[in-house]
Amino acid sequence: WRAVQGVGSAGIMGVNAALVRRIYPSHLLGRGVALNSVVVATASVAGPSVSAVILSLGPWPWLFALNLPLGLLVLGMGYLALPQNATVRPHGAGLSWPDVLMNVLMFGLVFLGADMLGTRVGAAPTAAGLATALALLAAGIAVGVVYLRRQWVLPVPLFPVDLLRIPVFRLSMCTSIGAFAAQMLAYVGLPFFLLDGLGRTPVEAGLLITAWPLGTVVAAPLAGRLIGRYPDGLLGGIGLGLFALGLGLLALLPAQPTGADIVWRMALCGIGFGLFQSPNNHTIVTSAPVHRSGGASGMLGTARLTGQTTGAVLLAMIFSVADAHDGRGPVIALGLAALFASVAAVFSLQRLRHAAH
Repeated sequence: WRAVQGVGSAGIMGVNAALVRRIYPSHLLGRGVALNSVVVATASVAGPSVSAVILSLGPWPWLFALNLPLGLLVLGMGYLALPQNATVRPHGAGLSWPDVLMNVLMFGLVFLGADMLGTRVGAAPTAAGLATALALLAAGIAVGVVYLRRQWVLPVPLFPVDLLRIPVFRLSMCTSIGAFAAQMLAYVGLPFFLLDGLGRTPVEAGLLITAWPLGTVVAAPLAGRLIGRYPDGLLGGIGLGLFALGLGLLALLPAQPTGADIVWRMALCGIGFGLFQSPNNHTIVTSAPVHRSGGASGMLGTARLTGQTTGAVLLAMIFSVADAHDGRGPVIALGLAALFASVAAVFSLQRLRHAAH
C-alpha cells in the first residue's frame, strides 16, 4: 500500500510545476514558483506538529485515515479549479508500456542495490549479501543503458533526454540533485545529532529543527521577488553557499551549545535552501519548451528523489561505519552535506554562462 501511495504522490509531483507554469502569466511565474515553495515549507513545519496532536488523541492508523477525507476534498477542489490540459500531443507521444517497465526497473534496481550496499558497508557483510547488492546495481545500470539509448531517438521520450541536451536544464538538474542529497544527509542525521550527540530531549530537538523550514518560509517569497531581477544561477549559488555554510557551522558546533547557537545555524540552512529552491525550479520549468512542461515538471521530482535517495544511502554507509549515537556519524554526515551543497552551488553558478530563456 505504501507503493500505491508513492504512485499517487508521483502523479501529483509530476504535474505540479507544469500546472504552475500554466496558471501564472509569465511575468508572475517567479512568484508562483516561490508561493509553491512556501506552501511546501509551511506543510513541512505544520506536519510534525499536526502528527503529534493526532497521536496524542488516537492510535497511529489515524495518521493515514485522516488523509482520506482530505484527499477527497483536494480532489474535488482540483476538479473544479485546475485548468484542463488542452495541449495536442505530437505524433509518437503515446505512452509505451515497455518504456514504463524499463523506467521502473532502472530506478528500482539501482536504488535497491545502492540501499543494500549502503546498509552493509562496515557491517561485516556476507559474500552473498554483497553479491546481491552488486548484482542489482549492475542489472539496473544495464537496463538503464538500453532504456536511455531507446529514449534518445524518440520524439517525445518518457525520460526527457531531449531536455537534458539543454545546458542550463542539465546544470539545474545537477544542482537540484546535489542540494537534495545534502538536505537528506542533514535532515535525517540531525535528530541523532541533537538527541544522542547533544543530549536534547525529543521535544527540544523538534523545536530546534523547526527553525530550518521556518527559514525556508521566510526566504522563498523573497527569492520569488528577486527572480527576473537577478540571474537564477546567481540566486541559487548564493542560497546554496549559505546552505553549505550553515551545515558546516552545525558540524562545528561546540560540545555544549546553547539553543540559540543551534537555532540560528538551522535558520541559515533554511534561508539558504529557500533562496536556492525557487530560482532553481523556475529555471527548470522555463528552460524547457512549453509543450515539454510536463517532462520538465516530472524531472523536478526525479531530481529531488534521486538526490534524497543518494543522501539516504550515503547516510546509511556513514552510520554503518561511524556510530550514529555518539555524535561522530551525524557530524560526518553534516560535513558531507556541506560538501554536496558546495558542489551544487558551483553547478548553479555555472548556469551564468548560459542564457536561461
